Amino acid sequence: MRMTTRFIASLLAVLAVVAVALSPLIGGLISRWFQRDIEIRSGLVFHTLEAPLAERLGRHDADGIRTLFDDVDRDERVAGVGWCDARNVLVHRSRRMPDGFSCRFAPATTGEPVFRSETSFGRQLLVGAFPLAGGRLVIVHDIGYITDRSASAQGYLVMSLIVLAALISMVTVLVARLTLRDWLRTVRDSFAQPVASAAKPSSADLAPLVDEIRQRLRALDGVRRSVDDFRLNWAPETLAAILDRELPDSEVIVVSNREPYIHNLVDGRIDLQIPASGLVSALEPVIRACSGTWIAHGSGSADNLSVDAHDHIAVPPDAPAYTLRRVWLSEAEQDGYYYGLANEGLWPLCHIAFVRPVFRDGDWQQYVAVNRKFADAVIAEARTPRPIVLVQDYHFALLPRMVRERLPEATIVTFWHIPWPNAESFSICPWRGEILRGLLGSSILGFHTQFHCNNFLSAVDRFLESRIDQEEATVTHGGETTLVRHYPISIEWPPQAIRSLPPAAVCRAQVQERLGIGADVRLGVGVERFDYTKGILDRFLAVEALLVNHPEWVGRFSFLQIAAPTRNRLPVYQQLRAEAEALAERINARYGRPNWRPIVLLAEHHSPVEVFRLFRAADVCVVSSLHDGMNLVAKEFVAARDDERGVLV
Repeated sequence: MRMTTRFIASLLAVLAVVAVALSPLIGGLISRWFQRDIEIRSGLVFHTLEAPLAERLGRHDADGIRTLFDDVDRDERVAGVGWCDARNVLVHRSRRMPDGFSCRFAPATTGEPVFRSETSFGRQLLVGAFPLAGGRLVIVHDIGYITDRSASAQGYLVMSLIVLAALISMVTVLVARLTLRDWLRTVRDSFAQPVASAAKPSSADLAPLVDEIRQRLRALDGVRRSVDDFRLNWAPETLAAILDRELPDSEVIVVSNREPYIHNLVDGRIDLQIPASGLVSALEPVIRACSGTWIAHGSGSADNLSVDAHDHIAVPPDAPAYTLRRVWLSEAEQDGYYYGLANEGLWPLCHIAFVRPVFRDGDWQQYVAVNRKFADAVIAEARTPRPIVLVQDYHFALLPRMVRERLPEATIVTFWHIPWPNAESFSICPWRGEILRGLLGSSILGFHTQFHCNNFLSAVDRFLESRIDQEEATVTHGGETTLVRHYPISIEWPPQAIRSLPPAAVCRAQVQERLGIGADVRLGVGVERFDYTKGILDRFLAVEALLVNHPEWVGRFSFLQIAAPTRNRLPVYQQLRAEAEALAERINARYGRPNWRPIVLLAEHHSPVEVFRLFRAADVCVVSSLHDGMNLVAKEFVAARDDERGVLV
């Protein structure tokens, strides 16, 4: 007890000395801060008045000068404003200028502003003099409040130190007693047990508890973020506002192979087409809300007729919101980069559809060259050294590193829209190291699911020398860190395409009339690209199985398959289309009737409005991908319905 008393007394004495020593220092420091603040305010007032006051002095406009001074006088801390001429006579003054104030109180200037403290007229004043029009502008501030605030601050300091001393005393005594008790218990245990098995201090036992608390806090923070996101009303305007607030003056550049708008020549006229693409469906509303530039391959037959001299076109055509920059590719570049490495190599490599990937050195060279061409386009379009570059999909695995080398301050966000294979499967790619290094040029690398993220981190761990933080999901390679995250992609809500659509009953009647389907026939629909990963053949076989096992549905159910042509140069896609058409023809020949077909196959592009019309008209929508990243057809079907009906399979 005596030791505790001595400790507390010594601590209080030391803190008392510190308080006495610091009190004048704190008071003087606060006074200087406030005075400096007033000097800056005076300078701002001077710069505001300089031009209009000089003009009014030149015209001898006394009333105008009085009006200017009175406007400044409204500030409660401004005691007065005046102007002294070269004879040191106070020619003009504001109404609140202290009676008896003359230019002798104002310090003389030598071309620079001068300030002087005065205790006059029963007040503490700070007088600032600024050279102006052959005389000097005098701005007087009342600084009496500084003394009061300085005294208050010194009082708060003393009280804070007293409270701090009490807290330190209590905590120190408590910790000392607990430590002593733990030490004594350890000593007692050491006497009763062998040295090798002596009890450890309790502080070591707290480590698991600390880890558990951290995990709970991380989980709680995740829940809090989810709740915040749920409460936030996400809309294009919300996204634009957040981007403007968090990243003011930001420049957004999107890079993708597929363009959001395609111009084709049809019967001698230019026809606008919106491609059937989940990437376009997900990204186009974002770039429309944030404006910016979308760089894409100009693949349409009339694309080059629709751009300006810089290969630009403002889109959407009806209400331009951003710029589409088209990049032109030769036949050889398309064959090697797009049809070759991207779709004969990377696409089957990443999808478990049992199509063997093909890797050719010539395709790789074209892939590198095209990625370089698009990187050049990004550099050409960037107006600032720190743009936000959104790189899309497996066509541009090398582009993030190429852009990073030339725009080191850019924020590069890459999203891989298809699955990422496990490290064992990825190992068959001859250029796996180059692809991984290219993607790690990104600031953020996104995938659809955590499983895909884990596969990517596993591939990096196996094939690159890098540092991986599994807890934070970051990869550090070559001195740069990439954040790897999963972002399940979604669609615009509400979809723009449904705004002009009639109710579901009307859409159904329109579709039945166009396709020649009876009113008593149930309609199923599938909307895909003609791709072997989408399970189109399996879908047709399922319809055949339905008719075999349930013949009562013959004549009462039709399945409409929209299959947009894609990658027609590749033999595997040509074979798929031929098999699908032959299978549909066989099923129709076996079960069809003069006025009814079980399968209606339309191998053509449909606009978003037409697709959503079909969704509203259908009784059932089938999504049967063999392997996919994040299929948006399922979400679009649900979003299209306005009657809370329809079945999604």
